[in-house]
Amino acid sequence: MDYIFLMGTAGSGKSAMALSLSERIKSSDVNVALLNLDPGVQWLPYSPDADIRDYVNYARLAEEYKLGPNGALVASVDAAVGHVGEMKAEIERLDPEFVIVDTPGQMELFAYRDAGMLVASELSGGEFSTVFLADSVFLSRVSDFVSILLLSYSIQARFRAPQINCISKTDLLPKELLERAILWSSDPEMLVNEFASQKSDEKMELSIRMLESMLDLGALGEFIFTSSITGDGLDDLYAQIQRVHSGGEDR
Repeated sequence: MDYIFLMGTAGSGKSAMALSLSERIKSSDVNVALLNLDPGVQWLPYSPDADIRDYVNYARLAEEYKLGPNGALVASVDAAVGHVGEMKAEIERLDPEFVIVDTPGQMELFAYRDAGMLVASELSGGEFSTVFLADSVFLSRVSDFVSILLLSYSIQARFRAPQINCISKTDLLPKELLERAILWSSDPEMLVNEFASQKSDEKMELSIRMLESMLDLGALGEFIFTSSITGDGLDDLYAQIQRVHSGGEDR
């Protein structure tokens, strides 16, 4: 049983991807389970097989402890740690080959808190991968793409797990922007040169050196360009998941 944690920027389409990816995997006659870990979500495009909302009541925590929206979400994610065993038991009864985990919409609630690491490790036994999703809206400028690269690297550094980077919602992206973004993601030299062509000052020089250092460490990796609406990129994403978890062999 392999766990795949979907993480990414707010509004990047994690829940839509959870549905589309699960349908793609099921089309290969592979059993998949869906786990929702967002305690504050009001609607999902899929029916989760296990759901943190069955164990943690976001609204009740907000009222009981007089918390604002963000504080209640933090408390809810922290409270999830106490219910990992129950959610894991629900999943194990289904005996899936893959478990797709839909994490909270606000990435920092799960990615940068100890609770997120604990949940991921205890659910999966420490064996899991992450899929980082970034909205295609961040491809309009090279500086935005570099920011997304920094975010993706921070997730990988935090979880120290195999990671697949994806750009989502490519159906909304003009063809010329998509082609340029593909070049940024596949040609480190072009990325640095275009980034460096912006206004030069001391801060920019520091940013360029940081980018070059990240690229030397292999932070760029491979970005998969996907759309949950059209299905573009889902075959590539599933193939990469198979490579990560089973050496590329079909299940």
